[in-house]
Amino acid sequence: MRFHDRDSVMRHVFELAARGQGFVEPNPMVGAVLVDDELRLLGEGFHRQFGGPHAEIEAIADATMRRRKNRLKDATLFVSLEPCCHFGKTPPCSQAILAAGIRKVVIGRTDPNPQVAGGGIAELRAAGVEVEVGLLEDEAKRLTAPFAKRLIIGMPWVIAKWAMSWDGKIATSSGDSKWISNEASRAVVHRLRGRMDAIIVGAETARRDDPMLTARPAGPRVATRVVLDSMASLRTELQLVQTANDVPLLILTSPDAPTDNVARLRAAGAEVCALGVETNQTAAPATAKDPKKIRPVEPHAVLAELGRRGMTNVLIEGGAAVLGAFADLDLIDEVQVFIGSKLIGGQAAPGPLSGIGCGPLSQARLLEDVQVEALDGDLFLSGRVRGKAGSK
Repeated sequence: MRFHDRDSVMRHVFELAARGQGFVEPNPMVGAVLVDDELRLLGEGFHRQFGGPHAEIEAIADATMRRRKNRLKDATLFVSLEPCCHFGKTPPCSQAILAAGIRKVVIGRTDPNPQVAGGGIAELRAAGVEVEVGLLEDEAKRLTAPFAKRLIIGMPWVIAKWAMSWDGKIATSSGDSKWISNEASRAVVHRLRGRMDAIIVGAETARRDDPMLTARPAGPRVATRVVLDSMASLRTELQLVQTANDVPLLILTSPDAPTDNVARLRAAGAEVCALGVETNQTAAPATAKDPKKIRPVEPHAVLAELGRRGMTNVLIEGGAAVLGAFADLDLIDEVQVFIGSKLIGGQAAPGPLSGIGCGPLSQARLLEDVQVEALDGDLFLSGRVRGKAGSK
């Protein structure tokens, strides 16, 4: 295999890296390719799973398997992320690069991890390796944005997902929403769920739709189902609660949630965490019975708690009140929308985002990296909110 230019080498690196999606978190997705002076492939690899060999090690091993190890001293290594220089679950990649005798390294982006933070580049340069940084840097940063965001601000990458009709309705005026999208769209949703650390819904969605919030078939990750329920009022007969001993269920409540509600859900196997208090507090005030006096679950606190648990990617599936609350606070990083080929109509039929919204149109959030795909008559739209942490 021979690449026609350096950009095509790096884009192949990104494609390799993406194969680790859902398997490597909380590590970043990373790919690596070794080429000779004429851009002929010598070896390639990617980080396959958390705790496993890094992409650079995989590429060197692949070159060895192809019986090209003796050509590495004249090779160039293309890698999407700065090689690590510290001992973690694996030895430092910088040392492996030096041991292989590789003379040049081309890096997509520097590592935002403070344990690396340019150290890998400095170590390679100090040993006489030519290092180039920033080839297709914007694309490299998009690839690692969830990892970088968690490192920079301690919160996971937030994907908002909804299905709607062509006229922007997520349900009829009577509340009927099954199914707006088709089977092909729902299959994409299940694949998305299978690489998430958490799937978030509000209590009203949990009660009304009685969802499972699992990936079918199972993906590389088993997402924690997260319900924002300030009163801890979910019924134990709901599927989410019935399966809490098999698939993790985290109910985030107000500190004011009634203790009998909390105890009932914990007895059913759910984890209940009151935000705004120490997480080891096991009892909420028993006197708080009036829903109007219960403090709502605050979106910043939700993401801080999930970040504290080491989560990298989370999916918000609804409803409109939850999506609107996160949107109003500019906490959504990416949007994935499935448009079913239906017209619903009706002033009372809900749209995907409630909340306050923007005032003048100039305050509307702009999307970038927009992609559109046809799915057997449905449309699948995805885009990232411009200027989010980790993407720069």
